[in-house]
Amino acid sequence: MTIEAILAEIDAEIERLTEARKLLATAGSTKSTSSKRSPKKPAGKARKTRVLSADARKRIADAQKRRWAAQKSKSKKDA
Repeated sequence: MTIEAILAEIDAEIERLTEARKLLATAGSTKSTSSKRSPKKPAGKARKTRVLSADARKRIADAQKRRWAAQKSKSKKDA
């Protein structure tokens, strides 16, 4: 195979690829605006929001305060 034949095949391939790119770019331009939007959530059951009662929130807060106090007292003893 001569160099001229190889170059001719390469040029033909480049031309085909350029044409394919043009087609994909024009087809993708209508979809590119929608791809910038946030992705949709998958279909299925929506999760219910969990609601805590005021009493439950208070118990959790008190327990966390006890944990913080225990950690604080532990660090004071170590120092």
